[in-house]
Amino acid sequence: MSADQDNQDPNPLNVVLLWHMHQPEYRDLRNGVFHQPWTYLHIIKDYVDMAAHLEQVPAARAVVNFVPVLLEQIDDYSQQLDNYLHHGGAIRDPLLAALADPVVLHEPDHSLQLIKDCLRANEQRLINRFPAYQKLAMMAQYILQDPEILEYYDEQFITDLLVWYHLAWMGETVRRDNEQVKALMKKQRLFTIHDRRILIEVIHQLCADVIGRYRRLAENGQIEIAMTPYAHPIVPLLLDFTSAREAVPDIDLPTAQAYPDGEQRTEWHIQHGLEVFERFFGFRPKGCWPSEGSVSTATVAQLSAAGFNWLATGETVLRNSLSASDASHNCIHNAYQLEPHAINCFFRDDGISDMIGFKFQDWHGDDAVANLLETLQHIATACEDQPAPIVSIILDGENAWEHYPKNGFYFLSALYEKLAEEKSINLTTYSEYLDQPHRPSKLSQMIAGSWVYGSFTTWIGMKDKNTAWDMLVDAKKAYDEVMAQDKLADEDKQRATMQLATCESSDWFWWFGDYNPADSVRAFDEQYRLHLSNLYQCLQLEPPEYLSHSFSMGSQESKATGVMLPGKQN
Repeated sequence: MSADQDNQDPNPLNVVLLWHMHQPEYRDLRNGVFHQPWTYLHIIKDYVDMAAHLEQVPAARAVVNFVPVLLEQIDDYSQQLDNYLHHGGAIRDPLLAALADPVVLHEPDHSLQLIKDCLRANEQRLINRFPAYQKLAMMAQYILQDPEILEYYDEQFITDLLVWYHLAWMGETVRRDNEQVKALMKKQRLFTIHDRRILIEVIHQLCADVIGRYRRLAENGQIEIAMTPYAHPIVPLLLDFTSAREAVPDIDLPTAQAYPDGEQRTEWHIQHGLEVFERFFGFRPKGCWPSEGSVSTATVAQLSAAGFNWLATGETVLRNSLSASDASHNCIHNAYQLEPHAINCFFRDDGISDMIGFKFQDWHGDDAVANLLETLQHIATACEDQPAPIVSIILDGENAWEHYPKNGFYFLSALYEKLAEEKSINLTTYSEYLDQPHRPSKLSQMIAGSWVYGSFTTWIGMKDKNTAWDMLVDAKKAYDEVMAQDKLADEDKQRATMQLATCESSDWFWWFGDYNPADSVRAFDEQYRLHLSNLYQCLQLEPPEYLSHSFSMGSQESKATGVMLPGKQN
C-alpha cells in the first residue's frame, strides 16, 4: 500500500509528486574538465535534501526522474574526489579545485574569476542569510567595481569566500545534521587548509552516497525512479521539425528541412539511457519523463515500443489534444492512452505545480501546504464521478528551492507529512496507481508539445535557436559521412557518438535568445560551440569558421533567471 490506509477514504484522490532531476553535460569530453559547477552544487544542496525529506517521512511517496547523463556526472564527482582525497589525483572542476587545493592562487585574473563564481547564488536566500558571507559578498562587489583594489586583499579573503560559498550551497538537512558543517558555520572566518579539507570530505561523502540513497528508497517501495532519454534531447524535434507547427502553426523553422536519421538517434538516446540507468540502479525503469515533457504521436509510439508503462507531459498538451479531438471532460485528471498504444500518459497539473515553482516560496510553509490541500479537495469534488482520478504535480526537483527560505525545508517537510497523513488523499506513484483498477481515457490524437506552454517555442522558432539547429544538422551530416566511410577506429567512433549525443541535448536551445540573461546565454553559447567543435575534431575534420564566433548574446536587461519557466503562458 502507498501509505497507512487505516480509515482511508474509500475513494481517495490519487496524487503523484514527480521531481525531475537534470543537469546537462558540463564536461569537456576530451579531458573531463567541468565548465560549470552546477552538478555538484545541486548534489550537496537539492538532491541530498530531497532524499532526506523522503527518508524522514516513510509513509510519503514520490516519483524521482533522473537523466542518465546526470547520473554519470554525479558518479564522476564521486570518483574524482575519492581520487583526490585518497590517491593524490587532481580535481577537474575549477571551482571545486580552488576550494580543495592548499595553494590559493592570487593571480589577478584568476582571483577575479573566483570572486565572480562565488557570487553566483540567490542573494536573498543564500547570501544575505549568513552575515559573514554577506559581508564577504559586499567586499567582492567592491572589487568587481574597482579591480585594482584586489591587490590590497590577501589569500585569506579568497579562502573565506570559497568556504562560505560552499557552506551556503549546503542542503538544509546537511546544515542541521552534519557536525563538521555546524563547526565550520560556527567558526565563520579565517578558515584554514584543514577546514577546507574537512569541507571537501563532506562534499565527497554527499556525492558518493546520493545515488545509493535514492536506490534504497526505491528498493523500500517509497519512491519510483523514472528516466529521460540519455542526454535530454527534444525527441519530437529530432523526429520531425514540423511537429512544432501542431501547437504553433506559424512558427519559423530552421533552414534545414529535418534532422538526419532522427528516429535512429532518438532510439539511441532511449536505449543508451536505459543501459546507464540500469548500471546505477540495478533495474529497468517503468516510466519516462521525456525531455521537457516533449511528446508527439511518434514519440508516444517510440516510448511504448521501448517497453515503458507510462510517460508524463504537460497539461496544455492534453488540452490541445482534447480540443483537436472535440472532446470535453469535466475532470481531466486521469490516465490516458493514445490509441492504439498501450503506454499510459499522465499530464501535469499546471496550477498546483506552478504554485510550488513560483509562488509558495513567499508563503509560510504550513499555509502553502494548506492552500495546496484545499486545491486538491476542489479537484476531488470536481472528479467525484470518476472512479480513479489522479493529480500529477510535476516540476524541477532542484532549481525552485533556492528561492524558498532554508532551501524549502519547512515547505517540503509539511508537504510530505500532510499529504501522507491526509485520509482523503492517496499519495502514490504511477506504477502503484497502474497496479490498481483504473480506466484510462482514450485519445484519438496527441498534439505535439512540451510542458512549457504546450509547445516547442522554448527550443525552436527564434532566430538564434534555429541557427543552433542548423549548426547541429551540419555537424550530424558530417558525422554521417565519416561514419559511412568507416575509417575511424572503434574507440574514435564511440567518442564521436558520445559527443554527438551531448550536442543533441535540449539545454543549449533553451538558453539561446534575447530574453535570457546575457551572462548565462554567453556561457551556453560558448559551451555549445565547444561541443560542436569537439565533434568535428572527433571526426578528424576541421570545424567550420562560424563556430569561432558567438551567435546568441542574450540581454543585459533581462531579469529572468532562465532556469525555470511556468507551464502556462501568462
